[in-house]
Amino acid sequence: MSAGPLVDKIDPFKRSPKKKPKKSQGSSRYHSGSEADLQPLPLLKDVPAGEQEELFIRKLRQCCLGFDFLDPVADLKGKEIKRASLTELVDYITAGRGVLTEPVYPEIIRTITSNLFRTLPPSDNPDFDPEEDDPTLEASWPHLQLVYEFFLRFLESPDFQPGIGKKVIDQKFVLQLLELFDSEDPRERDFLKTVLHRIYGKFLGLRAFIRKQINNIFLRFIYETEHFNGVSELLEILGSIINGFALPLKVEHKQFLVKVLLPLHKVKCLSLYHAQLAYCVVQFLEKDPSLTEEVIRGLLKYWPKTCSQKEVMFLGEIEEILDVTEPAQFIKIQEPLFKQISRCVSSPHFQVAERALYLWNNEYVMSLIEENSAAIMPIMFPALYRISKEHWNQTIVALVYNVLKTFMEMNSKLFDELTATYKTERQKEKKKEKERDELWRKLAELEISHRRREPSAKTNAAGGVALAKQSPPTLK
Repeated sequence: MSAGPLVDKIDPFKRSPKKKPKKSQGSSRYHSGSEADLQPLPLLKDVPAGEQEELFIRKLRQCCLGFDFLDPVADLKGKEIKRASLTELVDYITAGRGVLTEPVYPEIIRTITSNLFRTLPPSDNPDFDPEEDDPTLEASWPHLQLVYEFFLRFLESPDFQPGIGKKVIDQKFVLQLLELFDSEDPRERDFLKTVLHRIYGKFLGLRAFIRKQINNIFLRFIYETEHFNGVSELLEILGSIINGFALPLKVEHKQFLVKVLLPLHKVKCLSLYHAQLAYCVVQFLEKDPSLTEEVIRGLLKYWPKTCSQKEVMFLGEIEEILDVTEPAQFIKIQEPLFKQISRCVSSPHFQVAERALYLWNNEYVMSLIEENSAAIMPIMFPALYRISKEHWNQTIVALVYNVLKTFMEMNSKLFDELTATYKTERQKEKKKEKERDELWRKLAELEISHRRREPSAKTNAAGGVALAKQSPPTLK
């Protein structure tokens, strides 16, 4: 798989930055350096070519030193020396040719691990809501950003040799890299996303391991924690990976769809990553249309019962799926799917009803409905006809009238039969309601009558007791 297209696939999902000011944090594993530890070294361009490798390694080792960024005025000279060295290393590895000799690989990875791999601090806000609250930003980002840029230039260099790189970029390295996806700082997750893409593209032996570890992260997220900051970024990576799957799909890949991607729909914070999740699901269906029935039934299984926002998202995903559904597959799922759509159209929440009715604005979905109108119209008609008479929102009523008009044009004979049947059934319902009301009225009258008789019965009973207490007459 080529590395270039992978990044292109994920660009549409980049999050827009929030406008409110953000807090900064330090990394708990950053050891503090001092200005005495760092001394300026000559520039790489100023030394003879034969001495550049040695100076390159010295600068790499110098950049392993960390600083306390929670104190903005501490070690200013040392921080500036390191920042300048990192900037020079980025330029050197980008423009230079033949600079990636075998001895520098372990030194480069040591510099990267000493800067990037750290224990992420707990959130300052224990009730952190990623949808509402601003993320906590990494205080050491001025250096971290340069380290990430250096890492990317290293992986993207024409001189990079995967055969040497796999000796230092191994499974342990990948595990530590994946842990960083839980960083609250979106800038770091964005770099990590691209870095992992590059590693996945260049190291074939690590691909299965990367997929397995991402699966494990998702399963913990679904069934244990429901908290992991990098779910959307990992899904973006997987969207590109799925796009490159060979056909026929392996059993492993199908199980990932059913046991991981579909259960991801039930998590409370679905809105944070739903766009990326839906993209992955659609990619699977474009690869293998026979999975359509299993996917639709899975979505119906996890359909939200009390969250209208999630229902709107589910309906949007259903439309994306229907856009790539083949007619033969549509027949298999039309009955359970349109029973759910009928319930959504009947929703008292107008956004849910509106999103469900918008399906009829999709030309391809309309063609599928028209081909199967004999099965779909009887499912949808009762809800639509009732809403057209009773719904409180005039926008919904107007949309329903358009759908009913479309049904009438599709199959006027069936439409007339359904109308007549609905009216007959409605008359029966009204008759039953009337009979039920009459029965309740009679029961109420009986209750009132019974209560009126109770006092006289009590009086008679009391009189009988009084008579019983009198002495019997004396016999003469």
